[in-house]
Amino acid sequence: MRRLILFLTLCAGIVVNASAQTFTQRVQQKKAGQGTVTIEESAEIDQLVNSAALGAATTTTKPTTPTSPTKPTNPTSSTTTTKPTTTTDNGTTAEEAPVEVTKKIRTGGTKVTGYRVQAFAGGNSRKDRIQAESVASRIKGSYPEVPVYTHFISPRWICRVGNYRTYEEAHQMLISLRNMGFTEAIIVKGKITVYD
Repeated sequence: MRRLILFLTLCAGIVVNASAQTFTQRVQQKKAGQGTVTIEESAEIDQLVNSAALGAATTTTKPTTPTSPTKPTNPTSSTTTTKPTTTTDNGTTAEEAPVEVTKKIRTGGTKVTGYRVQAFAGGNSRKDRIQAESVASRIKGSYPEVPVYTHFISPRWICRVGNYRTYEEAHQMLISLRNMGFTEAIIVKGKITVYD
């Protein structure tokens, strides 16, 4: 009987202790053989997350103000920084200096049947994705006015160039890409975007 009372008291203490912990405290607990989690949050977020975990709802809200000035953005372009890689003769890759790439996003185009030149088709690994993006940045460096598309079309990463209405236009780009060293480039037929 004593063991049963002791066991029930111990279980009640564990339940009370577990419910008294906040969500972030439970997430940040250190456990043997596992990684650690560190959470840095503002007081408002802490109150919002942890008061809901304890069952206490608050109705006061405070408007937040940005801590740093925001720059106006152009809705038709976005800027990303990429780190191109170079494959050396012994098969290892070396990162080059980061290159800033500006992506122009145009709206109002029409989808029609046309041609693109496929410069790269790989597998579905991270290495193939990096290689497809590297091919795209190389082509974009040589032909900045031509749209370059890097997509994952199951089961492979591909890099396609241009929006050509006729086969002859695509063939000119194919010759240019083959002269750049993309010997396996081919012309593919599909939906393209044209802007009138």
